[in-house]
This record gives sequence, structure tokens and C-alpha cells, in this order.
Amino acid sequence: MLKDLFLSCLNADYREVDHGGSWAYRREANALSLYFQHSRGLTDWRNNLDFAAVPYRDVSPVWHCHAGFLRVWKSLRPHLVPLIFDPTVAQVTIVGYSHGAALAVLCHEFIFYNRPDLRQTLLGVGFGCPRVLFGCPPPEVALRWDRFLMVRNIDDLVTHLPPRALGFCHVGNLVTIGAPNRYSPIDAHRPESYLAEL
Repeated sequence: MLKDLFLSCLNADYREVDHGGSWAYRREANALSLYFQHSRGLTDWRNNLDFAAVPYRDVSPVWHCHAGFLRVWKSLRPHLVPLIFDPTVAQVTIVGYSHGAALAVLCHEFIFYNRPDLRQTLLGVGFGCPRVLFGCPPPEVALRWDRFLMVRNIDDLVTHLPPRALGFCHVGNLVTIGAPNRYSPIDAHRPESYLAEL
């Protein structure tokens, strides 16, 4: 199942919005799948490296996250809202890789918060996901990612950024694949390495 989701994410027909956000979707009956693409250019990298902690104010309680990822998410959100709020949608799967996995984290929380009717059928998967949240979220916030899987090829450098020492943390459920020292930290992040381990 995870390998199929990763392949679907890699092969999706993406559209791009402001700030470098790239997304795709598939609708089958009442099931919606959303995909977020990995970094593909200079704009994406500028956002990746803008890891100031900023408040995410659209929810209660307010929590803090990575500024660059939030900027991209806010440019994507208006394009996704009509799909997410379609009352005929009864199941949502969100998949992202690398930069796209960070966007999947934010999308997953948005749906959990705004469509409580979908909480039991919501599934999020982030492959090679960087850290998105700043500070440890309180339990009532952390539970929003109970159905989010963070898939890490064990030595993947990106999954350790921004550094925990700067206050950033992962959310969701960590799924580790691969064996230690099989790849360099950079090679462990490559799509072919994930495919080999899945």
C-alpha cells in the first residue's frame, strides 16, 4: 500500500500555484486523493530554508510552524477548499514527498479541524518529511495527526530538518524503513532509495 501511494505521488499530474506549491488530485466515487510534490525549483528551496517559527492562527488553540511551509500552504488552500468541502466527499487520502510531505502535514490538520465528519476516513502519508511544527503541541493539537504516517528512510537527512535543537518537532506516527548505513544521508532521501526500501 505505501509503495503504491508513493508511486502515485511521484507520477501525479501536478499544477503549480503561487510560492511554488504543486498539487494534484484524483476523485473516485466519494474518495478524494490529494498529492503534494517534492521541491522542484528555487522558490521551493527558498521556502524550505525559511524556517522561522510563525503562529498558525486559523485554529484554536493557536500553534506554531515553519514559515516557508505555511506560506506555500496558504497559497494552495484556496484551490483545495472546493474539493475538501464538497459534501459528497466521504474519504480523503493525502500524500506528499519531501517538501510536499510538509504540505501534507498542514493539509491533514486543515481537514481534521474543518471536516470533523471525515476524521475516521482521513489518512495522511508523508514520505521523507521534514519537521513542520515548532514546539511540542499540546495533546489536543497533536491528536489531529493520529492518522498521519511519516515514512522515513532511516538515514534520510531531510527528516531531521529543521533541527530539533531549534525547537521543531514531528507529528503523527513515524514509520521507519531501510537499514542503518545503507545510504548516505542525502542518498537516503532520493525517490529511488524510498522505492527500493518500500
